[in-house]
Amino acid sequence: MPKAPVRKRFRVDEYYKLGAIGILNGECTELVEGEIIEIGPVGACHAAAVSRVSQRLSSLLVGKALVRARLPLGLNEYNQPQPDIACVRLRRDFYELRHPGPADVFSILAISDTALDYDRNLRVGVYAALRIPECWVLDLADSALLIFRAPSRGDYKTVLRFVPGDAVALQAFPDIAIAVSDLIGSGQT
Repeated sequence: MPKAPVRKRFRVDEYYKLGAIGILNGECTELVEGEIIEIGPVGACHAAAVSRVSQRLSSLLVGKALVRARLPLGLNEYNQPQPDIACVRLRRDFYELRHPGPADVFSILAISDTALDYDRNLRVGVYAALRIPECWVLDLADSALLIFRAPSRGDYKTVLRFVPGDAVALQAFPDIAIAVSDLIGSGQT
């Protein structure tokens, strides 16, 4: 009797082997829940938001946290995402020997202009399951910032929504206010 199809979940070490032998063909990918996800081309609006948020957070968190833009996190053996922004603990070696793990992460920020469902449902759930304390989703289409806090059983207990005119702070640095409008931008040249 034939067996039902089974999905192959890749581990991080297998993912790197696939890249080393050229199977990923230089595609920009990430590993989420053991699946290799192709990250599509980054449009101008998305790229501008990554630059804007990275610069803003970096200037506010000097000496407090390292802001990493579009770099891998080593969350577990089946998850090595490349979030748009990750605020992680400072290390002298800048994570030269390993990628930051869950205990190193203060907050993850996803910028969403076309993939809100993916960011909000899959990524946020993975981050909650791995006990990442806080996840932000910057929804460019709706000019809103969604903040997910208090991870519990694969979800976040608290979901907050902010719009331009509001100010927010990272949970780890409550004394540092950030204007939502500074993150979203104006759309003007």
